[in-house]
Amino acid sequence: MSRLVDKLTKSTRAASQPMGFRTARADREEPKMLVIAGVKLDNTNQIGDYVAGADAVWLRSAKAHLSAKVIQPVIESMPDTPCGVSLEDTGTGNAKALIKAGCDFLVFTDTSPIEAVPAEDEDVGKILQVEPSLEDSMIRVINNLPVDAVLASDSYKANTPLAWHDLMSLQRLGLLLTKPLLVPVPPGISASELKAIWEADVDGVVIVADPSQPDFFKGIRRTISELPPRTAKKHGKSEALLPYTGSAQPTVTPDEEEEEYE
Repeated sequence: MSRLVDKLTKSTRAASQPMGFRTARADREEPKMLVIAGVKLDNTNQIGDYVAGADAVWLRSAKAHLSAKVIQPVIESMPDTPCGVSLEDTGTGNAKALIKAGCDFLVFTDTSPIEAVPAEDEDVGKILQVEPSLEDSMIRVINNLPVDAVLASDSYKANTPLAWHDLMSLQRLGLLLTKPLLVPVPPGISASELKAIWEADVDGVVIVADPSQPDFFKGIRRTISELPPRTAKKHGKSEALLPYTGSAQPTVTPDEEEEEYE
């Protein structure tokens, strides 16, 4: 299994555990939200130094397609950190070579060719990137697709504070999806915004890494670790609705109640 997907699964289960079923120590050890560092391969120098604290790294490139030959030494330099790429950065038909190079997860959009995405039995995480504005019915369909997580693109505008409309959009996705939800956020996100996103049932955030801030992700990790337990108000990811098998109870009208006690 993809190491990132494994982390997401454990984190989601920990977040949905009822109170009383886990020890305080176990709660501290399980991350509340995962943090994925977005890294442009134009800044490959000592990537491991400035992504310390991140749970995974998403390798990106703004200039050229990424090949397995290019990403392999980068992945090997961070053996303890799951690394992934976007299919739009690598081109179609290269998935097998990327997996062989050590790629842990692949990000692709709803317009990506089906054949470009590895089969279910391939040992790589599959993250579907979608627009939050999708219709409810389309979002629910994703729950039945062979993907491991969902990335909400353009969750809110860059360089602007999180607005209530943005939060409503994320909350809607969190309510409709049973798969882990990832959201890109700006590096300047505040603790209160992280708390709001956490309450919206977001399972992980993607933040672009800055080589000039080597301790940034350690700080984000501390902020997330201090978040209060998520409010127990949602059931999408934590439990399934079972069909009711009991016999129907007869409806008692007010007149019948009066006659029974006369």
